[in-house]
Amino acid sequence: MKLYYSPGSCSLSPHIVLREAGLEFTPVLASLSTHKLQDGTDFYSISATGMVPLLELPNGERLSEGPAIIQYIADQVPGKRLAPANGTMERYRVLEALNFITSEIHKSYSPLFNPAIDDGAKAVYRTKLRRHFELIDRKLQTGNYLVGDNFGIADAYLFTVTRWAPFAQLDLGGLGALGAFVKRIEFRPAVQAALKAEGLIG
Repeated sequence: MKLYYSPGSCSLSPHIVLREAGLEFTPVLASLSTHKLQDGTDFYSISATGMVPLLELPNGERLSEGPAIIQYIADQVPGKRLAPANGTMERYRVLEALNFITSEIHKSYSPLFNPAIDDGAKAVYRTKLRRHFELIDRKLQTGNYLVGDNFGIADAYLFTVTRWAPFAQLDLGGLGALGAFVKRIEFRPAVQAALKAEGLIG
């Protein structure tokens, strides 16, 4: 498999999950500014949106959208328990968490990285994001992981989007359970390997 990624972006989530799964894959760096690969290939010739993550399967088929990709990866290695079995209530809880992260948190960051958006509007989005993270913090006060008793795909996605807070000037101070979660996830061996591979830590 190939994972097309950009360092620190939302593609970090499937990168982490691939390493947690122990599956063989080739990471392929795709620039989100030039939309080119390191060899000069036009990324649009591979992905119609020019966006990461994109997972290329051994048969050449390609899968986009992070929440779909990480579920696909988890389902390849059910013994790793990265996601509950399809059709169970526990799986729907994971879907619930993934949808909340992608629609309410992930997309709410976009205006904060847009130089065309004025400071007043950005303040509104920061307030909105803070409230969403407060909900997550309350959830994490009752357990170490977002869904269930084990590390799973929703945790990889939450870890990824939470890491963006300093770059977006989003204050998450006082959210102790969330802070402890980030530290707990960061020191998992697979997470460390992904962060090092993307040049995000030394």
